[in-house]
Amino acid sequence: MPVFGAIHYSVRDNGVIVKKAAYVILGLTCDGRKEVLSLAIGENESAKFWLNALNELKNRGVQDVMIICADGLTGIKEAISAAFPKTDYQRCMVHMVRNTLKYVASKDMKSFAADLKTIYNAVSEDEGQKTRDRVVEKWSSSPSMAIAAILFSLS
Repeated sequence: MPVFGAIHYSVRDNGVIVKKAAYVILGLTCDGRKEVLSLAIGENESAKFWLNALNELKNRGVQDVMIICADGLTGIKEAISAAFPKTDYQRCMVHMVRNTLKYVASKDMKSFAADLKTIYNAVSEDEGQKTRDRVVEKWSSSPSMAIAAILFSLS
């Protein structure tokens, strides 16, 4: 299962400070070992960049990818489908939670994040849905748009 990521840095390039990104594709083998599949430096993150990176992996012999976990970058799902059509895409949980918390009032963030964590830590899909229903019920009267945040994060 590859995990995509980019870390953005300000670096000095010919005496000028510019933004660069370090791109990493980390793979998890069927026996649980982690492997760095790709490491690159680029200008900015884009679906086109990730498509090129995936095609490079194919050219280096990667034949099958079961699941790819990545952020919600526009076009990333299409890039994955173009390179590995049978691969499932999963949105990174850290990014989902971070995006969800944008909709929650600052005074409720800590409590809401703790409740959200109970959904993501559920031991089964059925338990996760039951937990989600309890969290939705708890926050349904909140003016902080928590319900919209829950629905958004699970889509």
